[in-house]
Amino acid sequence: MSVREQYEQKAEAMAQPIIDQFGFELVDVEYVKEAGNWYLRFYIDKEGGITVDDCEAVSRIFSDKLDELDFIEDAYIMEVSSPGLGRPLKKEKDYARSMGKEVEIRTYRPINKEKEFYGILSAYDESSVTITTEEQEEQTFEKADIALIRLAFDF
Repeated sequence: MSVREQYEQKAEAMAQPIIDQFGFELVDVEYVKEAGNWYLRFYIDKEGGITVDDCEAVSRIFSDKLDELDFIEDAYIMEVSSPGLGRPLKKEKDYARSMGKEVEIRTYRPINKEKEFYGILSAYDESSVTITTEEQEEQTFEKADIALIRLAFDF
């Protein structure tokens, strides 16, 4: 396990009880380097959506707890935010919540000369995802081949 993954796991374990107190959902935690800076990001959600005030309240508690535990060696910027409409499906609960809804799938490599697919999420397991296309055809993808899967948007 990489140091990055260790930090994410420790941060998630620290954050979960705090998030539970607020009645929110901890969607994801990521520790990433962007433009020369490290970021520790917490994505939270609740029914009806997260507000800026929700993020601020959680951020204050997270900041104090992270200062107390001090397990990240690098300098980093901590952020708390909503996962947004375009959040990827990552965990089992994301897939369960999205069953029967239209999703967008982007693959790493073309499949039949296509890399983008749309359809209704009809099945998933640990290693694959199945959608039903507009033509009522089932198409199954190995999760290892999927670069991105998220709810589709019609604008």
